[in-house]
Amino acid sequence: MKRVLLTITGKVQGVGFRRYAMQRARALGLTGYVCNLDDGSVELLVQGAYPAVDQLIAECEIGPPYADVRDVLVEEDDRDEIYLDFSVTG
Repeated sequence: MKRVLLTITGKVQGVGFRRYAMQRARALGLTGYVCNLDDGSVELLVQGAYPAVDQLIAECEIGPPYADVRDVLVEEDDRDEIYLDFSVTG
């Protein structure tokens, strides 16, 4: 299992990015969450099979049609929480 925390910057709020991330994560069988941050970026914690996580990272680098992704920072995450679904928060 792979677990990463993504910070996505650019024009990523108000363009359906959280819904896009949730739909793609669920379609790939991943769990975690996505939320807006106060600085205008989006945070996404995702866990699941290595190929599926890598696929979601690649899709977040593009984003939904109205997004303009500038950067996707990927960090390994070692928290103990286990997510059973993928949700939108904040």
